[in-house]
Amino acid sequence: MIRIIDAHKTFNANNANKSIALNGINLDIINGQFIVLLGSNGSGKSSLLNSISGSFLLDSGQILIDGQNLTNKLDFERSHLIARLFQNPLYGTASELSIIENFRLASLRIASKKLKIGLTNEFRDVVKERVAILKLGLENRLDTPIGLLSGGQRQALTLLMATMCDTKVLLMDEPVAALDPRSAEIVMSTANEIINKFKITTILVTHRMKDAIEYGNRLIFMNQGKIEKDFNEVEKGKLKLVDIINWF
Repeated sequence: MIRIIDAHKTFNANNANKSIALNGINLDIINGQFIVLLGSNGSGKSSLLNSISGSFLLDSGQILIDGQNLTNKLDFERSHLIARLFQNPLYGTASELSIIENFRLASLRIASKKLKIGLTNEFRDVVKERVAILKLGLENRLDTPIGLLSGGQRQALTLLMATMCDTKVLLMDEPVAALDPRSAEIVMSTANEIINKFKITTILVTHRMKDAIEYGNRLIFMNQGKIEKDFNEVEKGKLKLVDIINWF
């Protein structure tokens, strides 16, 4: 479970550019829950993700994952629990390295991984099987430098790398905003399949109303650093696209 207790974060507190990013957030997320997080620009969505990942520390409040108090832990100290998928498809991969080498780096992210992390035949077979899920033919191009691939292909591979190491929490910050429609559909449908199969606790920030309706089993709407609306799976299932649009 993720538990966020009275989380506060203000940027530029002592000058004219003061911005209250999180204003007393209290949130419990049960294991395996897939939350879609909506809100206008500046509502605090990405700040909430960044506070969970450890990209910055809270001014006050607490963050716990499975009972571990991570409030004062930096991002690299939380990386064994948390994986991220960013908006920019160039993040999360090393352009000059091959697909298989990028997967090896991803496997090094946590020490408890049971899979051998050298470039062995066993490792290659596992990666090939995982990449084949995408149905893009990339399983036959594992030695291709990842920098030669399209943004959509890289984002799809980044998703697989982010979730291959017994990840507890997956944070996705507008992961398909920079992709063409076909690539966006591949990334989101693959993410949904992996999340449901492995019961990964997930938070998706998106501005795509279609995805907000189609994916996830809980929907939260943020405004001015606060949680304004919170719908469970049954309530979310009754929402229509026009309802969500009217919130903005």
